[in-house]
This record gives sequence, structure tokens and C-alpha cells, in this order.
Amino acid sequence: MTTTAPLPLIAVIATGGTIASTTTASGATTPSLGADALLAGADAPGARLRPVNLMAVDSSSLTLGDMQSISDEVRRQVEDDEVSAVIVLHGTDSMEESSLLTDLQLKSSKPVIFTGSQFTAESEAPDGPANVAAALAAALDPANRGRGVLVAFGGRLLKAWGLTKASADRADAFRSVTDRPARRLHLPAPVTGMRVDTVAVMPGGDATHLHASLAAGVQGIVLVGLGSGNASQSIVSAAWECQASDIPLVVSSRVPFGVLKASYGGGGGGHDLAVVGAIHAAVLRAGQARILLAALLANEATSEDIAAAFAAE
Repeated sequence: MTTTAPLPLIAVIATGGTIASTTTASGATTPSLGADALLAGADAPGARLRPVNLMAVDSSSLTLGDMQSISDEVRRQVEDDEVSAVIVLHGTDSMEESSLLTDLQLKSSKPVIFTGSQFTAESEAPDGPANVAAALAAALDPANRGRGVLVAFGGRLLKAWGLTKASADRADAFRSVTDRPARRLHLPAPVTGMRVDTVAVMPGGDATHLHASLAAGVQGIVLVGLGSGNASQSIVSAAWECQASDIPLVVSSRVPFGVLKASYGGGGGGHDLAVVGAIHAAVLRAGQARILLAALLANEATSEDIAAAFAAE
């Protein structure tokens, strides 16, 4: 007598976001749909689905603790021998952060796919169903084993490392910052309770916000720099205070794409920041740079470890 092998089991974790949102009487959209409702019309003939209702939160409100909860739930699911892959339904505002944190903390060859939507199911052109279908296909594709955390969105399948949200109103919202190979780091320590701030740089701006972060007891700072990671003379002067206080200062950029290089001088350029000990995030933009820095600090990384993690390969 022959027995039929069970279909692969995919855990689908709902966390909220636009894909789970409906419109209230006030006209606002709020997350209200669980995993069962979001999978009601999903076509997955080659798999069994395990709905997991973790949270129902607008992703702009997620704390590092919330992101840690998502990463922990993904780990719990992949550690279940019955589970073949995991899909996370997530809001787009911080998908790049949560997906990277999960990638940094997870050590598994099973496919883990993040997806969501730009538009609610009530909109004229809902994109959630197509993104869920793409995530299911990616989760079942054996070629995605061992690739780390991926994001299926708007017809693209992208690696978490170097992901950025590039559009607020297009269905294909996400891009990779560069086409360089993704880094694979393993930083398992939890980031709950860490404080890493991002400080925006403006042309000629002063260091008021950087000083405020230092006064608040920050553990690390990411500058959202200009161009290839440049700032102002005032910021460079304040960077000395970060070095004196042993607070890591990482420099990213408001420019969406390209590899950053610390080359400009003039008193406030990237080269001047590097002289003061600032570390340039060669690839990661500010949101993901903050996550990587928090994960490194939680794992008690040295300054050399931090510099190596952010360097271009």
C-alpha cells in the first residue's frame, strides 16, 4: 500500500498594515482583518495554509519590540518541522525594517516571504490578492530555499538586504538600493528596548537634533545625510561628542539609490565625518541602517564589527 505525502505547510503570519485594513465611518483606514480573512480567496492548490494572527497594527506604529515579536514568530514557525515556509503579511511603511531584522536574526534555509499591499481591498484596484499569490508561489519555489528573507511585492521578488520603499502610491512600491549581493549576517540577540535614533541632515543645518538624541540616552545614531553621506560643519563638530561618549554614528543618505562613499571634505563632508569616526552605510538607507545598528549593538559588536557590517563588499 502506498501513502501520499502531505502537502507542504505554509505558515501565514498576519501583522496588520494596509492589506488588513478597512475603512471606518470617519473615512480612516485601520487594520481589522485577520489571516483567515486575508487568505479566504487565496489559491494555493499545492499547499496547506496555517493562519497565524500575531497583531493588527499600522506598520508606521511598530516599535523595535513589535518587530522583534514578528521575527520571533517567524523563528517559531520555521523551527516547526511540519512548516515548509513562512509568509508575513505586513504594512509597507516599515516592511524594509521588519524584513531586515528577521533576516539578521533567522538562521534557516526555509523560504520566508514578506508581502502586503499599497491599496486596501475596498479600493478600485486592490493589489493585496496578487501580492499574496506571488508570496505563495515564492514560498513554494525550492529555488528560494537558503536565499534569506525575501519580499514579494508589485511583481518583484527582492531580497530584504538593501530594500527601500520607493513609492507612496504605486503598486510596485519597493526597490533594491543596489544590485550588489546581499550581506548574510547572523545577529540573534533581541533588539527590544534598544534606542537608536535617526537624525535628518539639511543643508547648513545645525546639530540640535543630534544633541537631543545624545541627551535622551541614545545607544546609537543614524544620520540621514545629503548626497553620498555628507552633512554640515555643525554636525561634524557634534560627531566628536558621539565619539567621546562612545556612541556609534552611522551615516546613510536621503538619496534613494547607489553606494555611498566618504569622499567629500570642506568641513562637513563625508570624509570629515569619517575622520571623526563616523561609519558610512555603503548600501543600507536610514531605516535599515537603524535596524542593523540596533542588532549589532544588541549583540555587543565592537566598533570594528560595526564598520565591517556596513562596508560595501
